[in-house]
Amino acid sequence: MNLSEQTVSILKNFSTINQNLLVKKGKVLNTMSAMKNIVAKADVEEEFPVDFAIYDLNEFLSCMSLFEKPQLSFNDDYVVISETNSKGKKLKYWFSDPSVVTSPSKELTMPSSEVTFPMDSTILSEVQKAAAVIGAPDMVLESGELKVTDKKNSNANSYSSPIDANSENSAYKFWFKVENLKLLPGSYDVQVSSKRISHFQNQKLPVGYFIALEPESSYGN
Repeated sequence: MNLSEQTVSILKNFSTINQNLLVKKGKVLNTMSAMKNIVAKADVEEEFPVDFAIYDLNEFLSCMSLFEKPQLSFNDDYVVISETNSKGKKLKYWFSDPSVVTSPSKELTMPSSEVTFPMDSTILSEVQKAAAVIGAPDMVLESGELKVTDKKNSNANSYSSPIDANSENSAYKFWFKVENLKLLPGSYDVQVSSKRISHFQNQKLPVGYFIALEPESSYGN
């Protein structure tokens, strides 16, 4: 099996959410942060032939980078990485015990959402960049704009960008941690629920993220 560039990009992104990865037989990848406040799911081109667990996904990706065109041959307990169309070098990588890997125990479903909006790639990258520049740990969705700031400091610097939000009630204030926006670059369709959960679905790639809201979030007050 050869992994596509898209699948490798998804794996690299998932490694920023959790270094662990439990892969189930089939064409779906799932991951969950150690704090259980981010869950991501992706449909991939490849069909994995066995269930397997990786304890350090960055290490596994580094192993793959040793090969120009890595080919994966799966066994029950390990995978052999070799050069495509070559009988030369190879690397034997042992799988982890699934019991020591953090992974989603069930598939999440998004509850009814009170606010929806499209977020293009420019807004996403600019908001993340601004948060880094001014050292803002928080992002708030409020009154048709996204703003990054420090919610614990009323005099904190802030950066805001308007969005085309759709809501039946204008009184909402949904807080996120900027560090939880571990999204692949791109444009997203966003749903936000008063039950303190949000969903970011990439508009071009088959990958989506459930991200928990902060306790201070409110709707209709």
